[in-house]
Amino acid sequence: MDQFLQNLNLIEDQTVLLRARHVITENQRVLESVKALINGDLESFGRLMVQSHDSLRDDYEVTGFELDTLVGTMLQQDGVVGARMTGAGFGGCTVAFVKEESLDNFQEKVSEIYLRKTGLKADFYLPEIGPGVHAIS
Repeated sequence: MDQFLQNLNLIEDQTVLLRARHVITENQRVLESVKALINGDLESFGRLMVQSHDSLRDDYEVTGFELDTLVGTMLQQDGVVGARMTGAGFGGCTVAFVKEESLDNFQEKVSEIYLRKTGLKADFYLPEIGPGVHAIS
């Protein structure tokens, strides 16, 4: 980041500058996220998710009304640790970390508010933790 800040004047195109800033700050967020997860610091991890979404929205410009509405709605719900768009953007998916005890209320409220604000139905996919990489015999 220091090197980027020292050389800002070399990037004349504002779009290129914003894209580069996103990539550099996103790389830093990934490194900080790893530390947060290793330390069990879910609050910091959640903040980093939100910062990532904000950067994808503002610097990379790959979100839109629907994704921003969904993330904003999610972040207003009880039990949400963090949320952001995921995938390629322009229309589709978000990921949210939600405390298990808040999950039913979260889905109900997000569905209701998102439908009212966008006219679209939100779908939810709940992950399951699997055994990870292992030999199949």
